[in-house]
Parts: sequence; C-alpha cells; structure tokens
Amino acid sequence: MARINKLPDYMADLIAAGEVVERPASVVKELTENAVDAGADAITVEIQHGGITYIRVTDNGCGIVRDDVKTAFLSHATSKIKTAEDLNSIITLGFRGEALPSIAAVSKVNIITKTADEEMGTSLTIEGGKITDFSEAGCAVGTTLIVRSLFYNTPARMKFLKKDVSEGNFVSAVVEKLALSHPEISFRFIRDGKQVFTTNGDGNLQNVCFSAFGKDFSSGLIPVKSSMGNISVSGLITSPHNCRGSRGMQFIFVNGRSVKNATVTAAFENAYKNSVMVGKFPGGVLFITLPAEAVDVNVHPSKIEVRFSDERGIFDAVYHAVKSALNEDNTVKQASLPEKKKTAEDFFVKPHENFTQTTVKENLTYTQKVLEPLSKISFVSDVGSEYSPEIDDDPLKIEFPPVVKPKQTETADIPHTAVPETPENSVRFIGEIYKTYILAENNGTFCIIDKHAAHERILFNELKRNKSNGGSQILLSPVTVTLSQEEYSAVIENLDMIRETGFDVKDFGGGTVIVRSCPIDLDDCEIVPLIGEIAGYLLKNRRDITNEHLDWIYHNVACRSAIKAGDTNSTQELYELAKAVINDNDVRFCPHGRPVMIEISKYELEKQFGRV
Repeated sequence: MARINKLPDYMADLIAAGEVVERPASVVKELTENAVDAGADAITVEIQHGGITYIRVTDNGCGIVRDDVKTAFLSHATSKIKTAEDLNSIITLGFRGEALPSIAAVSKVNIITKTADEEMGTSLTIEGGKITDFSEAGCAVGTTLIVRSLFYNTPARMKFLKKDVSEGNFVSAVVEKLALSHPEISFRFIRDGKQVFTTNGDGNLQNVCFSAFGKDFSSGLIPVKSSMGNISVSGLITSPHNCRGSRGMQFIFVNGRSVKNATVTAAFENAYKNSVMVGKFPGGVLFITLPAEAVDVNVHPSKIEVRFSDERGIFDAVYHAVKSALNEDNTVKQASLPEKKKTAEDFFVKPHENFTQTTVKENLTYTQKVLEPLSKISFVSDVGSEYSPEIDDDPLKIEFPPVVKPKQTETADIPHTAVPETPENSVRFIGEIYKTYILAENNGTFCIIDKHAAHERILFNELKRNKSNGGSQILLSPVTVTLSQEEYSAVIENLDMIRETGFDVKDFGGGTVIVRSCPIDLDDCEIVPLIGEIAGYLLKNRRDITNEHLDWIYHNVACRSAIKAGDTNSTQELYELAKAVINDNDVRFCPHGRPVMIEISKYELEKQFGRV
C-alpha cells in the first residue's frame, strides 16, 4: 500500500496556482481586480505576445506598505477579510489571498509599490515563488506589477495555451468587462506596443460601451433603472431590433463583479419574449445591486459563479426592470436606403434640346453594353421581348425594369398573365398568390412553389458549387464589423474557413474585422448582421472545422440574399424561378428542410370537384 506523504510547499503552490492561474487573462483579472480594490481611478494594462511573455498592470491606488509587501505573496494572506463572519458579506472583488502567491509560483514577478505616507517605494522580485530581490525604489503612489515568462517552470501548462492572438483577445475581454463594471475608472489597454482600448473614467456607461464595442452597438441602447425591495437593477440593453445571434454581448455584474448566472440570464431573455425572432438573443450591460449577505461569491476559485439567497426575487427584479425599459422604448428601427442605381441618364453626355424617343432607342444598345458588366442588369421586359422605355416630358428620365433573379433570363415573348407552353418547354406560368406562392403547370401537374424557399435553395446550391472557383464580389467600400472579444476571437481562429464561403474577412484589430468581399448575391446592408451571426455560431460551436460549419454559413447567406415572401416580382422573374425549380431535382427542399414545391395531379383536382 502506498504511503501518504506531505507534499513539499513548492508542489502545493504549483497545484494551487493551477486553480487560479489558467491563462494570461486569469493573471490580468486578478491583478486588475486588486487595483480596483485598492481604490485606483486610473489603471493601465499592457501585454506582449498575448500576455505569455509580459504583463504589466499599473494603478494609482493606495499602494502596499513596505512591511506588508513580502506578506502579500504568502498563501492566504489578505487585507480584505479578518474573521469568518466577513465571508458572509464580501464587498471586494478579491478576498482569498490566493492570487499573488499563485501567480508568483508560475512566473517571474516584479512589484513596485508606494503608499502616500512613505517617502520611498518598495521593489520586490520573485521567481518561481522564491524572493531574489527586495529593495527601495523611487516611484509614484500606487502599484505596478510586472509578470514575465508565465508558466516558464511548468511547461505542461504551456501546451494548453492558444495562439498569442487568442490569448490576447481573452485578456482584452477581461479589461473590457472591468471597464464596463467601473465606468468611473479610467482604463488603458496596450497590446504589443499599441494602445487598443481606453476609457476616460467620466462615469458614463454609454461612453465605455462606445470605446469597447463601437457605434453600432452603443448607439441603440435602452437605459434600465428599477428597484424591487432591496434589489436594484440598472444599465443599458439592446432594442429588440438589434438582438444578436449569440449571448456574446450579455454582460452581467452583481455588486460590481462580472458573473454568469442562469437565473439572471433567464429573466433577461424572458423579458424579450415575443419581441425578438427565435434564435436571437438580447445584449447589454446589467448591474444588479443587493446586500452583500444576500449573495454568495465564495463558490468557485474564479469567482465568476454566484448564488443568491432569493433566486425568485432576483428573477422578478431583473425581469421587471428589463420589461419596463422595453415598454417605455418607443423608437422605430431606422433603415439605411441603398445607393441609387445608375440609369441611362448617368451615361448620356451633353444631350441636345431635341432629344427624342428615337434618340433614346439609338443610344439604348450602347447604354446596355455599359451597364451590364457593372450591375448585371437584365433588360428583359415583363410584357415582351422588345423593350421600349417610357418617355415623359423629361426625355432623360428612363426607368429600367427590376433586376431578374436568377440571373439567367430568357428573351422569349412572354405575356404578362401567362407563359405559353411550347414543345421545348412544358412549364406554363399561371400566376402568384399572396405574393409568396408561384402557380405553374408542368406536364399536366399543378405546381405550387414557395418562392423564398425555392430561391434560397438555388442560392445555397450555387454557393456550394462556387466554393472552389470564386463566387464573391469585391466591395467598393470595405465594411468593418465590431464584435465582442469572444466572438472576435472565434472569427479570427476561423478566417480560412470563412474565406471558403465567399467572404474576404481580415483582422482589423481591437475586436473589429474588415470585410473586403462577400458572396455575389448578398446585399451590402446584410454584411454586418450576417458576420455577427457567423461569429455567434462559431462561438457556440468551437469544434474542428467541418462541412456543417460551411453549410450553416452558406444557408444563412442564401436566406438573406433570396427574394422574400411579400416581395413584388415581375412575371419574368417568377417564370424563371418556376422553371429552375421544376427542372432541377436538387431543388426540392430548402436548407431548413421545408418543401419547396407541392404538386397536385389533375386526377386529385377532379376528385375534389366530383368529376371522377
């Protein structure tokens, strides 16, 4: 039988460090929380190589007196609790006394600190838990902690770290959350020598949201402020129009501490019920304040999980606060109109006064040649094979028919109400009902086609076929998309896979990506929400790259690009779509799995009318 041995102190320290220091972001979280507890109103965080080689946290807080500097690096040494009763009412972010000794056990640490009452500061250097230098130092009031070579003495931990860019994104997320929870503190984040994030500490949460996530997220936020008993809820939330494809933009703080709690999340999302589409999630920053004794933060070493003594009371308070804010919000979603498409008027140079219809017809062939390669406009008329532009008092006002989808158009003479059946083509167009369903006849069978589902499947198939040979369009104006740090990291890790779907997405830094090209059929206005959905999907499905990932993106691109139920479409468009569906056996179900077309035989119809 194996004997029981007491572990050496250094081994015990390494095991304890593993519970507190998971990655560079864990170090930054512990050090910045200590800075907040020290009363700082200005905090600077600097990292290099994702924080693996270098982390520096500087604050202007109260500092540590010289006699306590060494003690601060002893296990379970803390100034924040003194008796067992203090555990029932913890108000500080840190309290266990585990952070500094755990960090020092797996890295090389240098601390420089000074209090307002001391003439000289103190410098202490520790490597792998061993003190190598202790001396006086000239410095300002506050504390600077430098952590180098994280996990240098525990190489087994190093192999579980991600690439520098991913680790840096985790650190950035930590700084952002702390800045959100304390808008009264000025934060500065420096990454590999570049300042990527800063707040001015003016106490304005909207300004912090703008600094962290940009205009798109911060401009449409709704203020929340409510109290129920001894529980108060405040903050900013997204409007139902701006909900996202993941929970990546939900930030919950309890007494200033960033937490995850199923009760709060459920209350938050239930308040949006019947206001958002299925699969969409609200975002925002919620502060929940309640007596310290009503919440237990001593649940997990990371201190991200909490328990409430009154879960029902928390649910009701959050639900009521969010629901009230939504009910008071009377804003209407604002739409951006697309840029006006060019017409023949834009290409005629110096028209003379006697510009007649004949002149227009003479120039029409040239105009078509100019326009076609630019905008893929089809010049097929709804009512005939010969196009005759309408001319009013101003001969330059020429209206072209709408763009035909799919792009392959026929130039046959097609009446407005029906498409004739010919020996070469047995598909006869009948009409459309509810601006949703196409009615057609094919070899004696009555066909009812869902135009959105049909077009969605056709585009889906085209995207998959074009995977290896292009199928994307270069944007005249690249589009930037700001994401949460978790979403941003998920996108950066999958850029090659996203590129296969027709998007040219690159890292733009600071939680932002830039899109330079997109699938051909996608409108510019759909790029930002679609990239957000892709980011949310990748965040929820962090597995190896599979065809499932690609199909999901193809599906969402196709869904956004396809014509919609309720759209007004020309007879020619509907006829071409009906032909494409009927003649392609691969277009039978939309990517959701819903049927694209229903067929009714002549015999079934005649049974309904008692003819057979």
